[in-house]
Order: sequence, then C-alpha cells, then structure tokens
Amino acid sequence: MRITTYKTKLNEDKHNILVKEKSTNYQISGLTSPESIFNMMNNVFDMQNLAEEYLYMIACDSKQKVLGVFEISHGTVNASLISPREIFIRALLCGAVNIILTHNHPSGNSYPSAEDNRATKRIKECGELMGISLLDHIIIGDDFYSFKQEGIM
Repeated sequence: MRITTYKTKLNEDKHNILVKEKSTNYQISGLTSPESIFNMMNNVFDMQNLAEEYLYMIACDSKQKVLGVFEISHGTVNASLISPREIFIRALLCGAVNIILTHNHPSGNSYPSAEDNRATKRIKECGELMGISLLDHIIIGDDFYSFKQEGIM
C-alpha cells in the first residue's frame, strides 16, 4: 500500500488546494482494523514517540482505500486542536467518503479525555451532515484506544 501525505496551501486565488508532501510504501494491503492503523501510524509517523500531540486524518474512499493522510494539527504535550473545518476541507478536497482520525497522547495513556470524547462526537455529527463517515478515532499511547472498538462509534 502506498501512504501519501498531503498538506493544503492557498493558490493564487486564495483557495485551498492539495499539495503532495511525500509517499511511502507500506507493506500491508489495507487498514482493516484499529490495530493495523495503530501499527501503520507508528511505523510511518512514529506516533508513539512524539513529544507533543499530533492529530492526523486518514481519508478513504467508499471501499476503505486510503486516499491520503493529513496532519491536521500539532499541539502541545497535552492538547491538540480538533477543528471540523480543518478536517473536512481536506476530506472534501481529496474526495473522501470516510475518514479515520488518530492522535497521540505523549503521556502513554491512550484513554480518551472528556475533550477527546466531545470532539469525536462533534466530528461524527458534522460528517453525517456532509455525507462523510467518521469510521474511527484512534488514540495512540503505549497501546491504543479505538472509539469504534469500544462501541462509541
């Protein structure tokens, strides 16, 4: 599988456009479980070892094929911004039908905070309005927490 990361920039008309940052070959056919996503994010982005919180979005088509991976925000040691606007601009630009969010907890504790729960609910609701499903939100620490696996999604 090819993992391509993108960023957004403004073009000459001040409109958001996608810009390919890099591509990496990853030796797995697809992201079929929270554990496979946890492994990919650690192997490609080293999320377990990051000193600050990072939020990534994995954009997928209707068959769960990965269209791209986006760094949404880079926060502090214990906080990162989760903005529906920033997430869905990128999802719409790449034609995503489904998205998966993942962020790290530098403390190693992967259990969600109250803010993690609120933000996940808000992103899920916004996605439903737009026809873009939030398939899962995975928090990476020493292990991982999957909102879907825990029955919250």
